[in-house]
Amino acid sequence: MAQGSSQPTRPHRVAVIVDDGTNPFEVGVATELFGLPRPELGLPGPLYEVTLCTPTPGIRMNHGFFTLTGVPGLAAVDEADTLVVPGRPDNVVPRGAAVLDAIRRAHARGARVVSFCTGTFALAEAGLLDGRRATTHWRWADSFRELHPKVVLEPDVLFVDEGDILTAAGSAAALDLGLYIWRRDHGAEIANAVSRRLVFAAHRDGGQRQFVERPVPQVRDESLGPLLAWAQERLGEPLTVADLAAWAAVSPATLHRRFRAQLGTTPLAWLTGERVALACRLIERGEERLEVVAARSGLGTAANLRERLRRETGLSPSAYQRRFGPAGGEPVMS
Repeated sequence: MAQGSSQPTRPHRVAVIVDDGTNPFEVGVATELFGLPRPELGLPGPLYEVTLCTPTPGIRMNHGFFTLTGVPGLAAVDEADTLVVPGRPDNVVPRGAAVLDAIRRAHARGARVVSFCTGTFALAEAGLLDGRRATTHWRWADSFRELHPKVVLEPDVLFVDEGDILTAAGSAAALDLGLYIWRRDHGAEIANAVSRRLVFAAHRDGGQRQFVERPVPQVRDESLGPLLAWAQERLGEPLTVADLAAWAAVSPATLHRRFRAQLGTTPLAWLTGERVALACRLIERGEERLEVVAARSGLGTAANLRERLRRETGLSPSAYQRRFGPAGGEPVMS
């Protein structure tokens, strides 16, 4: 049984609005992430349950691939703890009043609101994003700015977390954001188990770039895979960027370019992120000594651990332990 989350009294209800022209991929992401059984977690029941809902019976999906029928209407949104709004390509065509009203109602009563890809247009049209940070697919960034100048658009990141509103960039970034939500709700250990089931990277920081300069390295030997695996086995050691470059037999500048091209981040940011993720797993598995977590994760000091953990998760070590540590344990971290 994966550690890091206790069984809730009821599943967290997720509603997904499927409107005319919605992209099937993002609907599939939402149902795959939150709607399927998770026997790999070893829990007595599901942590989430998903309801697809439509403004009218018989919704024609993007490019007419198929028509969705037999699902509830938008009243289902009023019962949701989280509302997901997938994208559609017709972003300049206004959403229907019923869809926008459902989004506003969900937000007003405190539901978490999530958009995938160009679903951000719908949140902005509903008035939820004025003066707030958000992202969308880079291809439609200019159109978004023209239509919604009051939104603080961050077009170069995978996703943005504004607390009660979370927005993902391109379609694949919906997977990143979905796993981030799993991690935020239930901890790194649970999220890692779900990512293994998906055969997808457990954690790509939301601040990473949406796309890379060279999707396929020109030289196969330049793949970072072996280096990343080597470093992940040594996170508790005093590794530096220079150490990574020496192992890869390249200069630090060359290593930096390869990380930017292949991962959309820097070597130092990747190394720090991996160490924070390891610290989270150690806390979830029951390690109560702050100095031990800091040492074994490579973060060095308890002060650095506190700072990095709060920056990544918004929680102090003790708060993280209370939320994601073994059930029944007494929080002792400071």
